[in-house]
Amino acid sequence: MKPKEDDLLDYASADDSAATPDLRWVQPLSTLIPISSSQLQQISPGALAYLGDAVYELYVRRHYLLPPQRPQTYHRLVVAQVRAEAQAIHLQSLTPHLNKTELEVVRRGRNAATGHPKRVDPEIYQQATSLETLMGYLYLTDSCRLTQLLQKLKLELNL
Repeated sequence: MKPKEDDLLDYASADDSAATPDLRWVQPLSTLIPISSSQLQQISPGALAYLGDAVYELYVRRHYLLPPQRPQTYHRLVVAQVRAEAQAIHLQSLTPHLNKTELEVVRRGRNAATGHPKRVDPEIYQQATSLETLMGYLYLTDSCRLTQLLQKLKLELNL
């Protein structure tokens, strides 16, 4: 179903207030995946990281949509933010804002990171995997909290 033009205009002109997280980007997807607590316990940290990687990249892609850019510029901006080094920095900036449960998820993600690409230091890779694990966990459990944390990220404008 194609969105109406008025819907697109309403969406584009909406106020993105830090006090009220903008959940529009995550709610339509999260409602497709109802998950129980027992099901959540069955999901490995690696699987949460797999999901979190996609959630995080989708958020970054959405962040850079405006102002309009050439596809190559979108790609360059997004890749700069989704690479392991940037994710490790983002995790460090979020850590003071995490609660006990979230810190435990981060720890589980760090311990689940096995192997690493040759170009990335193992510690950096562990931190990136930890961030992705947290993103996957929050996507499944608390989209409001996920959005609050994502809005705390300082995504750079690397033109």
